[in-house]
Parts: sequence; structure tokens; C-alpha cells
Amino acid sequence: MTSIDTTAVELSPATARPNLLGMSQGQLEEFFVSIGEKRFRAAQVLKWIHQAGVIDFAQMTNISKELRGKLAEVAQVTLPAVQREWDSADGCRKFLLRVEGGSAVESVFIPDGDRGTLCVSSQVGCSLDCSFCATGKQGFQRDLTAAEIIAQVWLAARSLGQFDGERKRRVTNVVLMGMGEPLLNFDNVVTAMNIMMDDNAYGISKRRVTLSTSGVVPALDRLNEFTDACLAISLHAPNDELRNKLVPINKKYPIAQLLASAKRYIDNVPDNHRKITVEYTLIDGVNDRPEHARELAVLLKDIPVKINLIPFNPFSLSDYKRVKPHVMKEFQDILIKRGYTTTIRTTRGDDIAAACGQLAGEVNDRTRRSQRYLQKHSQAGQKQSADSDVESASSSGTDLSSNTDLSSNHSNSGQVFARSSG
Repeated sequence: MTSIDTTAVELSPATARPNLLGMSQGQLEEFFVSIGEKRFRAAQVLKWIHQAGVIDFAQMTNISKELRGKLAEVAQVTLPAVQREWDSADGCRKFLLRVEGGSAVESVFIPDGDRGTLCVSSQVGCSLDCSFCATGKQGFQRDLTAAEIIAQVWLAARSLGQFDGERKRRVTNVVLMGMGEPLLNFDNVVTAMNIMMDDNAYGISKRRVTLSTSGVVPALDRLNEFTDACLAISLHAPNDELRNKLVPINKKYPIAQLLASAKRYIDNVPDNHRKITVEYTLIDGVNDRPEHARELAVLLKDIPVKINLIPFNPFSLSDYKRVKPHVMKEFQDILIKRGYTTTIRTTRGDDIAAACGQLAGEVNDRTRRSQRYLQKHSQAGQKQSADSDVESASSSGTDLSSNTDLSSNHSNSGQVFARSSG
């Protein structure tokens, strides 16, 4: 397995001191060699930061006082600020983290018995624009650094008391299914995943770290060289025509290419019992028909998969509706009868907007996509209100032919809609 530990260490623009938080053990070893110290110091510091939760060099007591002073001068361990935490009625906890540049990203802890899954973000916003996802409507600012990605695990662990030995709850699983497309931030995501799985850090099993992708095929083809974490693909449609509308990157990397790449990845994983998780968000009247289920069953034939059906979770800038429970059950039954392990993802944390597809954060959008969506949504609402007024007036016999205000409103609405659609 190829190592990416030769990548440059992360520097803080403010001080030019490397932030040790986002370094893998290999990167830390190179750092210590560069300052004239022994490589074994890397494992010591890794344990202090990620197992003990200590980020003050002065408290790393099995390191000499001289080296602790040296580290304070040449390095740092810094984390994003936790702006807010929300607790859901079902036990989920959402974190809003303020990152450099003024934006904020979200992560979610989801407890389930002895398991504690953390949903982690990889970008500030998302450069893709899947039609059913709130993150995409926020636009895109930048990739998160490796430190900002692993900080989400560190901060969740601290919030749960994991570093204090209480361990009432702990992070046992991580899914890269939060804000952003992980494979478009390849190096930082892989570095962070390797820290998650390092026995000197969090020691999470490779079977409990899952990367989810919408289908960046060239990056997926490289992934085996750097990690053997679990893989999930955001499919959401059984054919290219429908997926082009739901997941626009499909126009560049169609379903056949994506599935072939995913199969190559799983075929090269040392564990030959591993399966690809196929994520399929069911949207009322869009991709939830029995014929879609049957088409999906044929599409996935001979590929080692398990299917996770996800009910669409509404958000303000979408007109999609949640699938009806009996429709979802019928969809699941069709797949099960054709031999697929098919589960339905329980909606968790929707009372704090933490359910799948609802994470949005606060993005300083450099694409202006969020502004266009807001304009489009606002103008559509105004047009609907105006149409309702016309219908009401018509039913009462009122003549609106001379109502210039209403005519002007329709004209402006069309102009803004055209701009925001371009």
C-alpha cells in the first residue's frame, strides 16, 4: 500500500508553525527528524494528542522539558472553535465548528447501542450540486485541511468524555458523509483517515471507517494505493438519465464507470468479505417506483453490494418530498426478494437538522451558488403567491388587466429566475 506521508506538513498561515494535529505518524516522524530529534517521538506525540486529548506540549510529561520547550517554539496543536453544540431528542449531537476563513462546518455524532458513529465533513460546502442535498445549495469555499477533518473526531471525543476515561459514549465508527465530496480533497482525507485508524491514535478498525463518494472515478481508482477503508457510493438512481438530474457529476462519470471503479477497489481490498455500500435516497415520485427497484436489482447484479435506502430529509431550498413509508417498504421488499441485503436508514437528528442530507453549516460561498438558489427560491415563491392572487381575483370576477404592479412582479421574477438558472 502506497504511503502519502511524504506530503508537505501543514502550516498555519498565521504563524508558519506546523500544526501537528493533522499529521500522520509518518509525517510526524519526518517533522521530528527535520528538527534534529528521534523518530520515536512521533508515536509519543500522536498518543498524547489523539488518545489522551492533550494539546499543550507542557503537559506531555514523558517528553523532556527541553524538547517540550522546543516544540512550543517550532510547532503548534490548534483546533477549530466549537461555535455551538445541539443535542437531539434521540441522542444525536451536532457540532458547528468555525474554521479559518470565517465559514463553519458541521459534524454529527449518532449513538446506537454500544456503537457511536461520527459523520465527518471534508469540505467547506461542496463543489458538487446534488439536487437533494442541503450542503450543495450552500455553494463551496475550500477543502478542509487534514487537521480540520481529524479535529472533528478529536472534538467529538472530548465532548463525549472519551479522553477523561469516562467513556460513557465514544466514537467507534466514522463515516465521511458530511459536507463535501471526500475524493475531491484526496490527500487531506486520506491522511485524516489514516490517523483515525492508527493504533497510536484512535485505533478505529478499517471496517469501521467509511468513505462515501458521489463518483469521482479517477480519485477512486487511486484510493487502493493509500487505504483499505470501507467504501460507500452515493448512487440514488438506477439509470444515467435519472442520475444526471440528481447527481450532476454522473454526466462526467456515468454509472457504468463508477460501478466498475468501485468493483476494482473492493476486489483489491485484502479482506475478501467486504461489500460496497450503495446509498439510495428515496424521493417521493422521483426515484421510488417499483420499476426503479427492479432496474436497480439488474444494475447491481454480480457486484458485491449491500443497499442502504435513505428517506429524503426535507430542507428549505428543496421542493422534494419524503417518500411514503409503504412505498419505501415495497422498494426494499423487491430488492430483498432478488437476494440483496437491503436496510432502511433510520432518520436520526432531524429535529436539529442533522439528518442525512441536511448538513449545511455556514459557507462563505465563492461560487455564488447559494445566492442563486436563494434568489430562485424567493422568486418562485413570489410567483406562486402572485398566481394565487390572480386565481383568487379571477374567481371573484375582478379585472387585473390594468394591475401594473402585478405585471411588473411577473416580469422581474422571470428575469431573476433566468439569471439564477444559468
